[in-house]
Amino acid sequence: MPTTTTYPTVVDVDPDELDRHITEMYRDVANGDVRDLHFQTGRRLAEALGYPIPLLNALPAEAVSSFAGVGHHLPLARLQPGERVLDLGSGSGMDAFAAAKQVGPTGSVTGVDITPEQLARADRLNRDRTVKFVRARIEELPFADGTFDAVISNGVVNLSAAKHVVFAEAARVLRPGGRLALADIVTERQIAEGTACQADLWAACIAGASRWDLYLDAVAAAGLELELIHSNPTYAFISERAQRASEKYGAQSVSLLALKPAYTNTTKTQEVSQ
Repeated sequence: MPTTTTYPTVVDVDPDELDRHITEMYRDVANGDVRDLHFQTGRRLAEALGYPIPLLNALPAEAVSSFAGVGHHLPLARLQPGERVLDLGSGSGMDAFAAAKQVGPTGSVTGVDITPEQLARADRLNRDRTVKFVRARIEELPFADGTFDAVISNGVVNLSAAKHVVFAEAARVLRPGGRLALADIVTERQIAEGTACQADLWAACIAGASRWDLYLDAVAAAGLELELIHSNPTYAFISERAQRASEKYGAQSVSLLALKPAYTNTTKTQEVSQ
């Protein structure tokens, strides 16, 4: 893994400090130490967000107990048997294991994360030969162009200081016609610079959240076409500090589906001229 972060940031947050807070916070999630977290975790959260109980029952219980997502985005992905799926910020693997049940034995699911404890937990719980986990940054994906049919992510893109790079990478590794389905935190009002520079609040999914229109602009700039977006009203922060910040900036959970065009304009022109 690289020792320095080279991708551009949109605010003056120290990338090394941010990485430290993110890995420490999600190490605690992996280890079950949730006493001082700003957000909910576990099965009760997954059920509240709409994950079906039979699905949760079929997944490794320890993966479900470490769940820290912000929505239930998997129905938007419309995963089919045999498809190749990439999970950005896979944590302890709950969504990756759920996706594997949808793509079946002829499909594959790859999860990427930067927290060693989360990756170790996911690897230990993995009993499916079609699932694997890789340590990598979501801004620097170690995969070839067009590798995946679908990219999924749950509450992770807001942790990046270079969201436009994340979406560009997601678009790059998607095949033409592929889908990006995610849940994330966005805001109604721009986060003040003084708040955005607080790495611990950033790691808690608050300070790094983009204003929703800027977030969608970054999706579009990557060449992805927004198909639909909806809010997840059952998601809420639990600490007083996070709740105050959430109310001040209008932070909310949303799920969206975006598509990579099946053909580029150049390809279309070539086909018409033949």
